[in-house]
Amino acid sequence: MNWITELLWGEGIAHTIFLLSFVIASGISLGKIKIAGISPGIAMVLFCGIAVSHFGFTGDTSTLNFIKDFGLILFVYAIGLQVGPAFFSSLKKGGLVFNLLAALVVLLGVSAAIIIFYSTDLPISTVVGILSGAVTNTPGLGAAQEAYAILNNGQTDPSIALGYAVVYPLAVAGIILSLVLIRIIFKINLGKEHEQIDFESTEKKDEANKISIEVRNPAVFGKNINYLMNLVDRKFVISRVMHKDGKIEIASSQTILNEGDKVLAITTPQGMETITALIGKRIEMSTDEWNTSGSELVSRRILITKPEVHGKALLQINLRQRFGVNVTRVNRSGIDLVARPDLRLNIGDRVTVVGAIRSIAAAEKILGNEMKRLNEPNLIPLFVGIFLGVFVGSIPFSVPGIPQPVKLGLAGGPLIVAILMSYFGTKTKLVTYTTMSANLMIREIGISLFLACVGIEAGKEFIDTLINNGGYIWVGYGIIITMAPLLITGIIGRYFFKINYFSLMGLLAGSTTDPPALSYAAVTAGNDNPTVSYATVYPLTMFLRVMTAQILILIFS
Repeated sequence: MNWITELLWGEGIAHTIFLLSFVIASGISLGKIKIAGISPGIAMVLFCGIAVSHFGFTGDTSTLNFIKDFGLILFVYAIGLQVGPAFFSSLKKGGLVFNLLAALVVLLGVSAAIIIFYSTDLPISTVVGILSGAVTNTPGLGAAQEAYAILNNGQTDPSIALGYAVVYPLAVAGIILSLVLIRIIFKINLGKEHEQIDFESTEKKDEANKISIEVRNPAVFGKNINYLMNLVDRKFVISRVMHKDGKIEIASSQTILNEGDKVLAITTPQGMETITALIGKRIEMSTDEWNTSGSELVSRRILITKPEVHGKALLQINLRQRFGVNVTRVNRSGIDLVARPDLRLNIGDRVTVVGAIRSIAAAEKILGNEMKRLNEPNLIPLFVGIFLGVFVGSIPFSVPGIPQPVKLGLAGGPLIVAILMSYFGTKTKLVTYTTMSANLMIREIGISLFLACVGIEAGKEFIDTLINNGGYIWVGYGIIITMAPLLITGIIGRYFFKINYFSLMGLLAGSTTDPPALSYAAVTAGNDNPTVSYATVYPLTMFLRVMTAQILILIFS
C-alpha cells in the first residue's frame, strides 16, 4: 500500500496534481455557497489551498512553481483577449470621465498603501499583498509575486499571498458597504434614479433600431438615398423601400425616393428624430407588412465564420453590388450595430441581410455561416500570443529611480500582448476570436491553478500570521485601502459629475474588479446600468491594477 501513502503524503508530481485537483474542486464547490446573498466565488480555491497546507499537505516545489506561473499566464492572457476590443474605445467620449474616476480609485488605493508602508514596519511585499486583497484583484497578486521573484532570483515571499488572503473576505463586504454609505450620504431615492437613467454609453450610441418612415419632405422628392446620407451626420441605413404601387425593393445608394414612398430605416436612438424629420413622417408598419407575400425579399441573419472576411469593412465586401442584398445590422456581443459601410466585420458577428432567397444564399457562401468553424479552437493565435507575451515580459528596460532594469514579467507581458492582439486583430487580419465559453474556460482554469498553488505555498504560516504576527491588524489596513478610495471617488462622482447612482455603483465595482459588488449593484438597480459602467472601466482598471502592483514592488523593494 506504499503507493497510496506516496499519493496522499508524498511530494512527487502525481501527488501534487492529485492535491491541486482536490483543492480546486473543493474550492469551486464551496465558493458557490452564498452567505447573506454573497458568494466568495473562485477565491475559495485559495482558502482551500491554505487549509490543506495548514494540515501538512504540500507538493513538489518546482511543479507548483511551474503550474502557478503557467496558470497566471493563461488567466491574464484570457483577460486581455476579453477586455482588448473595448480597451481603447472605453477611453473615449462618455467613458473618459468614468475611466478617470476609476483611475482615481486606483491612485488613492496605491497612495494609501504607500502611506501604510512608510508608517509601519511592514515590507512592501506584504503591503502590496494587502492592497491586492483589499481590492479583490487576483491578477495584482500574481503580478506582485512575479515582480518579487524577478528581484530575488526566483524566490517568493509568502507574505504577499498571506496579506491577500487575510484581507480579502472583509474587502468584499467593505466594497458593498461603501456603495450603501454613498446612498445614505446623498439620501438617494432609487425611484428618482430610475427616472433619470441615461443609457448614453459608447455601445448604445451605435445600437440599431428599426423605424418606418413615409416620404413627405419635398426637399427629398426625386433624390436618391446617397443624397440623404450626405445631408446629415447620423448613422443610418435604408433597408427597403415600398413604392406607392406596393412594390418593395432593396434600397441602394441610387434608389430614388418619391412622395408617398415608405422606407424601412435602421438608425441609432440619437438619429431617429433627425432621420424622421429629413424624410417625412414616422409611421407604424409591422414586420409582416414589410415581408408581404407579393415581395420576394426576405431577411436572414448570417454568422461570420470565414477568416477571409475578418477585418474587412462592409464597403470592401460590397454585397449590394455583387449579390443585390443589403446588410442592415451587425450583431456583436448581443448588441445590434448600424451597418455603416466603414464598419469592419469580426468572426462571430451576426449580420442581418435583406434580399432575394437566392441572393442571400450566394452571400452566405462568402460570409460563412458555418457554426462548426467557431467551435474549432484557434490554438495558433493563442500560443503565438503567449509566446510573444512571455518574450515582451522578459525584455528588461530602465526606469528612472529604479536601480536595476525592470521587466513586465509573466503577468504584464501576456496581458499587454493579448490586449493589442485582440484590438488590432481585425486591422491586421489576425483571427483572435474565441467563444465566450472557451475564453471563460481558459480563464477559470488559469486562475484556479494559480490560486491553488499560492494557497498551498502560503498555508503553513496563515494561522500563525493571523493570530501571532499581527495579521488581524492587516485587516484594518485593508479596510482603509478598500473603503477610503471608494467613498472619496463616489462622493466626487455624485456631487461634481452628477452620475446616476446605478452607474456609479457599477463604476465603483469595476474599479475594484469585484463581481460580488456588481451582482449587488445589478440587483439593487434592476437594470443594466451597473453592468454597462462596470464594463466601461474594467479594462483600464485591470491593466492599472496589474501594473501598479509590479511597480510598487520594483520601486520600494
